[in-house]
Amino acid sequence: MSTPTITSLAFLTPGNFADDDPYTGLEETLQLFAYGERLGFDGAWIRQRHLEHGVGSAAVFLAAAGQRTERIELGTAVIPIGYENPFRLAEDLALADVLSQGRLQIGFSTGMPHADLLGDLVHDGDWRGFDLSYGRIARVVDNLRGDYLGGPDTVIHSPGNVQRPRLQPHNPDLARRLWYGGGSLRSVNWAAENGLSLLSGNIVTGEGTDDFTTAQLNLLAEYRRTLSTKGADLPARVALGRVIVPFDSADAAGRARYRAYAASRHERTLAPQGPKRTLFAPDVVGTAEQILEQLAADPAVAEVSELRLELPYEFHREEYEQILHDTRHLIAPELGWHPAALTTSLS
Repeated sequence: MSTPTITSLAFLTPGNFADDDPYTGLEETLQLFAYGERLGFDGAWIRQRHLEHGVGSAAVFLAAAGQRTERIELGTAVIPIGYENPFRLAEDLALADVLSQGRLQIGFSTGMPHADLLGDLVHDGDWRGFDLSYGRIARVVDNLRGDYLGGPDTVIHSPGNVQRPRLQPHNPDLARRLWYGGGSLRSVNWAAENGLSLLSGNIVTGEGTDDFTTAQLNLLAEYRRTLSTKGADLPARVALGRVIVPFDSADAAGRARYRAYAASRHERTLAPQGPKRTLFAPDVVGTAEQILEQLAADPAVAEVSELRLELPYEFHREEYEQILHDTRHLIAPELGWHPAALTTSLS
């Protein structure tokens, strides 16, 4: 069995807030991004959620996070593409990326959760016939690449300026920092074919197996196989997500809360769920020593160099900070990871 070697450590947070006080929760999430940067984490990611107590616009949130941080990568996992206008989303992401000085990492997924409630609010016309899948993501990617619109002689006039039209602000590098949250063989194949990096978390589709680990290893192998046929210019970043909750520095009430959270989600890991045969990985909860044993026994962890800590839903800021602290000091160094500040000072 291979020993995991992690060179990049990030965390993903749900961005919780109270219904009657959204500012406090969002402000605490921004503070969490800054705290993660001080700890030396390489990346901080936000979920994009709609109709929930969470961040509805990752681009807006990451623009704010870019003003609170200086170094850390700023990611979103993931933007459900079915809600988005491909050109307007590309504009928002490009602007947020420039404001963060090129630190955005953008993850996409297909579809539109809550479509029965939101479809008619988001789209004009019969959205059920629209392409809300891979083609819509490809349109965002094309827009971010910044090709000129119209012919070679097409210009637009604005006060004091005449220019060829294309998405502005234009930063071609952002198109090389795009990810896809892939849970099926078809999706990881599409991501590799189109040059997107791969996010693989604790949810996959059971294709030919009821075993989560087997299914995820198949996804990683298929992504890399397809990528290898497309040439060396495409990105090869693969980030693995796990719900990891160490409680070494937590008090007794915190430990009980963590255990109860994991127990409430354990049944879904016992068999494929629903018509899509969704498979879930168990949450990794315990002392640092227990967690390291579980990670060492996880073959998928050994296949990647980037680990993303997926923080539980509906916890408090101090609990998130404790989880990040214990992971950074007690777990990640044992996996070969070095904090970014230390790496910089030694380079």
